[in-house]
Amino acid sequence: MLGSREANTIAIVGGGPAGAHAAACLAQADRRVLLFDEKLAWEKPCGGGITNKALLRWPFLRQATVDRRWVSQCELVAPSGRRVGFALEHPIAVFSRCVLNGFLLDRAARSGAEIIRDRIIGLERAPDHWQIRSPRSSWRAAYVVIAAGVRSPFRQQLIRPFAPEDLMSTAGYYIPGQSDILCIRFVADLHGYIWLFPRKDHVSAGICGRMQAKSAAELRRILEHSLAALGLAYKNAQFYSHLLPALRAETLRRAPVSGDGWAMVGDAAGLVDPLTGEGLYYAMGSAELLSRAIVSNQVDRYADLLRRHFLPELELAAAMSDRFYSGRWMGESVLERTVQFTAGSASFRRLMSDLFAGTQGYRDLRRRLYHALPGMLAESLVSRFGGRAGRSASVAIPQGRNQEDNEERTTGTAA
Repeated sequence: MLGSREANTIAIVGGGPAGAHAAACLAQADRRVLLFDEKLAWEKPCGGGITNKALLRWPFLRQATVDRRWVSQCELVAPSGRRVGFALEHPIAVFSRCVLNGFLLDRAARSGAEIIRDRIIGLERAPDHWQIRSPRSSWRAAYVVIAAGVRSPFRQQLIRPFAPEDLMSTAGYYIPGQSDILCIRFVADLHGYIWLFPRKDHVSAGICGRMQAKSAAELRRILEHSLAALGLAYKNAQFYSHLLPALRAETLRRAPVSGDGWAMVGDAAGLVDPLTGEGLYYAMGSAELLSRAIVSNQVDRYADLLRRHFLPELELAAAMSDRFYSGRWMGESVLERTVQFTAGSASFRRLMSDLFAGTQGYRDLRRRLYHALPGMLAESLVSRFGGRAGRSASVAIPQGRNQEDNEERTTGTAA
């Protein structure tokens, strides 16, 4: 039988943003929290961008006295090489994931959670508790939260693993140098994109793509070819790779996120935008919703809370994803048209800025496009035949460009 102290204990396996934020929320509600992570603060091949939507929901991220880069300029590059630069009305805060994880873990510890740097190798369910084992010790807890990512063996112990069709491979380099502009580059026949995210003292350069469409080795080759074309010296830079969920709509609808004495948050629950790959907002949001359910002694409501707050938007993103990366719009690929309309239409640039800020959701995106399309077409035609529609912007990359200097630029101008 559990003692009174253990009956109030919640074990969290995984110390990324989802696990650390859940630990802070639960500890602040006077729950005893044990958070386990073998690495604690560590890097991942992602941009580390925090959108305005997340900054508004969690003001402590804006107020944190840690290194980050505020980015207010973005560049999109189409598969053809067309470019457009535009201002972000709401700047994005770009964190190193090591810095962000460290900050959130420190916050959890200050809230009263016990942070244990150890590798958990076993979770065994007893009638009234979980037995948690590491190579050196063991603990007992009444409830377990899995926050160790999509590849966690404990996720696979509790439920069936995701199929390759529901996964996205990522790879990246951290390249010394500075930039002021966030760059997204689309590649032909890639269900994903290349990113260049400026951080405090380096650029996070990476690529993501559907696992069943491109192998990790293929993605790495595509990324390296692009970096070489940009003149970025990646060969001595640190390389990372990672796996992300990018769930299909049907998987989002049926995949369990909780069960008898356990729940999953963040990547482990598959809560990543399958169109953009953004997961930080959903990691922290799911941690908060689970904590609310636990504290109110209504843990069975967690799945319903996800359904109400997050899943409809993620299901729409999944439904739109194939069309965005592979579809055609007005006789041209959607990717090319996206860059063209961003260049030629101030209305479309505002739409793109709102998408980057997180203030434009998918649920009313179709309606907004429908109502704005006549004006966007007119603006694009005027821009193409009558002048320039925006200020020029280009990515300030660390090493300088070479052969891509001759690429067609369409910054602020319809192609």
